[in-house]
Amino acid sequence: MKILSVLKKEYININLHAKDKKGVLDELVTPVAQTTGANHDELVKVLLERERLGSTGIGNGIGIPHGKLKNLNELILAFGLSKKGVNFESMDGRPTHIFFLLLTPEDSAGLHLKLLARISRLLKDEDFKHLLLNAKDSQEIMSVIDAEDKDF
Repeated sequence: MKILSVLKKEYININLHAKDKKGVLDELVTPVAQTTGANHDELVKVLLERERLGSTGIGNGIGIPHGKLKNLNELILAFGLSKKGVNFESMDGRPTHIFFLLLTPEDSAGLHLKLLARISRLLKDEDFKHLLLNAKDSQEIMSVIDAEDKDF
């Protein structure tokens, strides 16, 4: 599954203003809630519950908050960029700049894990991360991802 088959342009925010974890999650789920009709607060609650198990701030400036929802019919992927960086309680203690938010139906563990692995693999590439960090708009984010997200 390619990332762009799930990531919608309207779910890309290259100018996150939040200064903390909850704020980032609020900003990332806002367009998702508006588009899908899902309850904004419920989405944030599911994500915060997952964060209590351990931070999804994996280090090196990357956060991949994710959660599973009962009443969700499709995989949802959002992207956020914080130029200043946010304290996302990352494993390395450094600010987080690049966020991929993944929401999946409760019964789709396989797809959930495959997409997490694919995103993680791409984000190991420093050039790819640099291109994302310096993207000027959502279209450029999509172009950068499209150029790198080749079938393995």
